[in-house]
Amino acid sequence: DGNGRWARERDLPRIEGHREGARTVRTVITTCAHLGIEALTLFSFSSENWKRPIDEVAGLMALYLENLAREREELLENNIQFHQIGRREGLPDEVLDAADAMTEATSHCTGLKLVLALNYGSRAELTDAVRDIATAVQSGEMTPGDIDEQVITDHLYTAGLPDPDLLVRTAGERRVSNYLLWQISYAEIYVTDVYWPDFGVANLHDSIRDYARRNRRYGALDHTNT
Repeated sequence: DGNGRWARERDLPRIEGHREGARTVRTVITTCAHLGIEALTLFSFSSENWKRPIDEVAGLMALYLENLAREREELLENNIQFHQIGRREGLPDEVLDAADAMTEATSHCTGLKLVLALNYGSRAELTDAVRDIATAVQSGEMTPGDIDEQVITDHLYTAGLPDPDLLVRTAGERRVSNYLLWQISYAEIYVTDVYWPDFGVANLHDSIRDYARRNRRYGALDHTNT
């Protein structure tokens, strides 16, 4: 969050804020890879973002394509495995083709799992999961009694990926914005007033240190205070 506000405060077009935000993406990805973090998911374009002006949406898609092409070798050199989640319907064919090519090119990588959420909305994800499960029940592949939390997890866009431990919100935003609603059930939330284009290595380290100080109980008692 904060790309547009970053640009506005500098009397720049909004797309320049997104362009600067893309540079932050590269910094954060590389740093997470070097820190040994297992997975990083970035909310790149929500299913609600189609409501933005046509020229801004077109600019975002062009920027996405530009960065996929530019960063391919960087991902391979850093052993980063690429994933894209979200509904494919509505995305330009060239975006889908580029994302599929990146997924294939990095499929052998064993380091950081980089997940870009594009045309993503968590309610849509849950709707799609329920529809897929209902179809499986209807076809006799499973019964209603077979449905548990793991079955639902396995039908989400993020199947096979770990649930997030830490959710970072930049630009002072304090809502979850239809993002990974199932997956962040026990995630720690870190809010910073820093705009995304200004979110650097030091800010990332601060968020991780803050997370490390927390006592995650998952509903149990805090045994350190018994």
